Amino acid sequence: MYGTWFCVCFAFTGTMMGELKDRVDELEQWTDGKGLIVQGAASTFCSGSDLNAVRAISNPQDGMKMCMLMQNTLTRLLRLPLVSVALVEGKALGGGAELTTACDFRLMAPGSEIRFVHKHMGLVPGWGGAARLVRIVGSKNALQLLSTARRVDPDYAVSIGLAEEILASDVSRSLDQAQKWLSDHTKGPSSVIRALKKVVISGRELPLDEALRIEKQVFGTVWGGPANLEALAQGPKHKGHNTDD
Repeated sequence: MYGTWFCVCFAFTGTMMGELKDRVDELEQWTDGKGLIVQGAASTFCSGSDLNAVRAISNPQDGMKMCMLMQNTLTRLLRLPLVSVALVEGKALGGGAELTTACDFRLMAPGSEIRFVHKHMGLVPGWGGAARLVRIVGSKNALQLLSTARRVDPDYAVSIGLAEEILASDVSRSLDQAQKWLSDHTKGPSSVIRALKKVVISGRELPLDEALRIEKQVFGTVWGGPANLEALAQGPKHKGHNTDD
């Protein structure tokens, strides 16, 4: 099972930040899910924070509260035991660019762009976007994107590993294309897909010894389980053809 999450409309307001947190709360209770597509509305992924909302919390205390809320929410989004895809159509700017990094993968429609414009606002990313960007594209590319605030089109995004694929030009079918792409990554029982995501999360975020401990624990939950026993009964599906036989 996978869901399509229409989570953003044009720009983040305070209300939308709260709704985003609420939706992540719901997704954490989705115990049989396997995949998630995060898509904006009206062919725009997200143009960042609403300027009126920013002006209303321009003091350091409120800004830090907002930062802590969004950093926690996006971290929880990335840690969901779901294979997540950001379907980038139109613009993903500022906080919207940070949101794309809180998904496992990014697919970009023709003409779309991701742009970390924070420096033009006298800021740095505060929602975890810089730390995640470094892990996705490396420190050199991350610094380039942040320090130049360059527009990252689909071709460049793919070339540096920020995006996995450029969708076909028929934008009316972008969601269908993203669903097909995701289905290749979510074939199989939800227990196995969710377990795979859990071991990847631990490998990415924890020291090696701790990650190995988690991997062992997760392995124990699927070994001898229904999916494992069914696969054993059916025989291996991954054998290649040996031309020497």
